[in-house]
Amino acid sequence: MVKYWQATSSALISALFLVGLGGGIHSSNADIAIAQTSSRSNTVRNQDIERLKRSGQRWIEIRLRSQRLLAWQGNQLVYAVIVSTGKSATPTPMGIFAVQAKYPTAKMQGEDYNVPDVPNVMYYSGNYAIHGAYWHRSFGIPISHGCTNVAPDHAAWLYRWASVGTPIVVR
Repeated sequence: MVKYWQATSSALISALFLVGLGGGIHSSNADIAIAQTSSRSNTVRNQDIERLKRSGQRWIEIRLRSQRLLAWQGNQLVYAVIVSTGKSATPTPMGIFAVQAKYPTAKMQGEDYNVPDVPNVMYYSGNYAIHGAYWHRSFGIPISHGCTNVAPDHAAWLYRWASVGTPIVVR
């Protein structure tokens, strides 16, 4: 995870309201707007998934239990890939978010890691992102510091397919 410039997007907020997720938008300050399903719970409700399926729009689903990422166009599955999400000490947050920023490459560092040139980075909640991972091949096993690691070729496809504002469901 890396610190990055965060911008409030009124278009993102408007889009989430149009999709019907507006009841769960929480803004901790004027610089961050994150769509979540509840202020007290990080669970994803079935009606939220149904709204996304009926919307016809592109959205991404990350299934923590099965370590799968699914790309949807409404209710049509268009892409599926095995990923690595956060280990138990550094879990991937659950909820409904949206792509907030995209970078072709980024440096990611923390107390026990420093990884240059991370490819195809899509931030969706603070320092949490979907991104390519060239430093391991342990997809299917939760080993990250909370981000969703994807093989570089799959990350490139997702990066091209998704745009800022694309909803991301993590459950």
